[in-house]
Amino acid sequence: MIRAMIFDLDGTLVQTEKLKALSYAKAALELCPHDISEEEVLAEFKIVVGLSRREVSEALVEKFNLRERAEARMSEFGVNSPWQAFVQLRLRHYEEMLADPEVIRTHQWPHNLAVLEEARRSNCQTGLATMSRCEQANRVLDILDLGSAFNFIAIRDDVEHGKPDPEIYLLVSSELGIPPNECLVLEDSPSGVKSALSAGMWCVAVTTPFTRQGVHDLGLLETRWTVDDTDQVVNTVRDMVKERKSD
Repeated sequence: MIRAMIFDLDGTLVQTEKLKALSYAKAALELCPHDISEEEVLAEFKIVVGLSRREVSEALVEKFNLRERAEARMSEFGVNSPWQAFVQLRLRHYEEMLADPEVIRTHQWPHNLAVLEEARRSNCQTGLATMSRCEQANRVLDILDLGSAFNFIAIRDDVEHGKPDPEIYLLVSSELGIPPNECLVLEDSPSGVKSALSAGMWCVAVTTPFTRQGVHDLGLLETRWTVDDTDQVVNTVRDMVKERKSD
């Protein structure tokens, strides 16, 4: 039986992955010593989406030969490595986008928010497990009026290991007081799916243009639990809940 639903934030409830991708692209274009296009950076970001900030940044710095110019910006940001300078530069672009609440509101994923609302109406426990840091997560939740929508919220700062490690989902399960095998996770990324399944939870993957190929290539979920058509999300989650009820 499913007694708790746990949601990812970035890419699942709101399209912040799209905004993050654009911020990485803008930072890469600013540092790259040769001509590249925004589309090239976005395509590479799709490969590493869902990994930690460090892993994503190191991958892009290596791919687009950004190390030398990133090193030249280290003192500006008071950091000790090129990937950290790249992170700070991309955060500057990201914060500019987040500064406009309307940008966040227009990047909601209504199909996944409908699942959250249905879970709350059915008195199912709800949790959030996000790799966003505290300030960014709280800002997005406040803008979308979701601060009180969850019984427990876990952020990147709460765990030692990020996704795909199961730590954050196990933390939410523990705080909700519900065993992992009675939790259903809604995720969008390969690393998120791995994290949920490694925690011993059920999972429905709702893919985005940034994560679709990676989730399908992962091959860890039955096809019916991977949703590419957003109109089918609510029904797919209902099917999962119904099936678990009969176990």
